[in-house]
Amino acid sequence: MRIVFLNPSGELGGAETALLDMLAALTEARPTWDLELVASADGPLLARAGELGIRSVALKFPQPLARLGEWGGRDSAMSRVRFGAALCRAALPAFSYASRLRRHLSAARPDIVHTNGLKMHLLGARCRPRPAKLLWHLHDYPETRAFTAALLRAEVHRCDEVLTNSESVASHARRLFGGDVLVRALYNSVDLRRFQPDGPTLDLDARAHLAPLPAGGIRIGLIGTFARWKGHDAFLKALGQVRSAAPLRAYVIGEPIYTTDASQFSMDELRSLATWHGVAQVVGFTGRVDDVAGAMRSLDIVVHASTEPEPFGLVIAEAMACGRPIVVSRAGGAAEIARGALFHEPGNAAELADRLSQLIADPALRASLGAEGREAAVHMFDRPRLCGTLIPIYESLAPSTQ
Repeated sequence: MRIVFLNPSGELGGAETALLDMLAALTEARPTWDLELVASADGPLLARAGELGIRSVALKFPQPLARLGEWGGRDSAMSRVRFGAALCRAALPAFSYASRLRRHLSAARPDIVHTNGLKMHLLGARCRPRPAKLLWHLHDYPETRAFTAALLRAEVHRCDEVLTNSESVASHARRLFGGDVLVRALYNSVDLRRFQPDGPTLDLDARAHLAPLPAGGIRIGLIGTFARWKGHDAFLKALGQVRSAAPLRAYVIGEPIYTTDASQFSMDELRSLATWHGVAQVVGFTGRVDDVAGAMRSLDIVVHASTEPEPFGLVIAEAMACGRPIVVSRAGGAAEIARGALFHEPGNAAELADRLSQLIADPALRASLGAEGREAAVHMFDRPRLCGTLIPIYESLAPSTQ
């Protein structure tokens, strides 16, 4: 079996981390398969894939294509005009890039092209060589991007099957595509050997350039990219309303990683928001952390604060595997997968503050939720479960390779 994976970023967001874990699972289960990863830029994704022994290629997006992004929150007339102008600027570079990608795929002669992002779904539909099969792997709700959704509907007849990372995303995809293609949900996997309750921790205070938290203090963290819908603003606002008898410190763990316009906060914006909400003295900004498992083990509570429905919520799955209690935004795939969690309504800072206050005041509840999450993660997110579904899908798409 020869499979080429296409990813529209060289950075490590949730979809890329899930892709790496999928590649690791496949190399363990099918070591004779020929796997190749093509990304739109150099970066940690390709470096990590290389460590797995995956042949990795940076076929770089031209800048206008890399910056093009239809963020779901753009609803003003001016935003639509700007997006239209960006689309015009990207049209010719996208055509040129498609020619390069088509040549690369023709030389690779894959049995299957597995695309891992909206831009690559569209490019894969136009560039995959026959008789290779095309598998779209949706990690987002395409309906939130009207123009992209229309393009996907127009190209879905070129796709042989659609995978989604949750039943929530699958239901949206079925509504969008009708009966034109088979849609299946497959939860992401987590490396349960790395993400476990016991193991090394990180000095988050040192990374955030803060004095050590006094003994008995409670550490709360939001881990992820700085995408605007990830709820950093709601998290910072909630911190100002939290009730805690113990010393409290909160951490914003991560950094902006994408090149698309207007889709994410900058570090300076988040620092300003912390000051605006009156919590700058209790919030530390660590920047990027490679050892996410170590960061989670350093926290007493993990926060998921997305203000829009979360397609899956890899941070939730990883926190569950680390045995950490979670406060989760009740929407989309996040509400579907979360165990060992308390829930709040998306964007409701007061309710988020109440849930945090409840966990801070009750160590026994934190321990029981953490244990419940770990037990669920072992059953829901292990690699054999993923391979048990994914490998038969590949073999059904390319039966002549068996």
